[in-house]
Amino acid sequence: MKKKIHIAIDGPAGAGKSTVAKKVAERLGISYLDTGAMYRVVAYKVLKTGIPLTDEAEVVKVAQNINIEFDHSKKAVYCDGEDVTQKIRNPEVSSAVAIVATYQGVREHLVKLQRQQAEKKSLVMDGRDIGTHVLPEAQVKIYLTASVEERAKRRYLENINNRKNTSLEQVRQEILNRDKIDSGREHSPLKPADDAFIIDTTDLTVDQVVDKIVKIVGEF
Repeated sequence: MKKKIHIAIDGPAGAGKSTVAKKVAERLGISYLDTGAMYRVVAYKVLKTGIPLTDEAEVVKVAQNINIEFDHSKKAVYCDGEDVTQKIRNPEVSSAVAIVATYQGVREHLVKLQRQQAEKKSLVMDGRDIGTHVLPEAQVKIYLTASVEERAKRRYLENINNRKNTSLEQVRQEILNRDKIDSGREHSPLKPADDAFIIDTTDLTVDQVVDKIVKIVGEF
């Protein structure tokens, strides 16, 4: 693409944000930034260091001093030089990240890093408050959603593929808990931006969702 463009993709857990965002970036030939992985890296580091999740001040310090790197060619994520691509997807981190992401100091620091990336180039960024807070001036804002049952099924199958032993009901409960925390948090709660295009992905394939978004981008 010749002109710089920012595409914000938001939505609840299991709506397909990361999968869709990566494919949209590939189709358009621009960069992709997985903001959810950034929060997961912080949660992973907090758990690894043994800091209580309830100790907000110490959790914020971890976020401010951590080094997060992405290797897009290897589809890898690094935490202070350690490859944590798979480790940040385990159920323990999934539960912890919901708490870590509520802390204003954590969000402020990571948002600063995310905006710095956006200043440099065109990109697709996905998360829970990209269109409402991180990149409110993004030309294209998308809000993906799906039924709780469908989102739980997707996350469950993802866990099975990654050899993680969780039940469908456990995953469903985790998603309901995450939804409650994300929507009810004081700082940048999960909600569609006023000018976002809302796409229900329940009965759509990934490619169908990507096609819809690429079409929307083409109108700008």
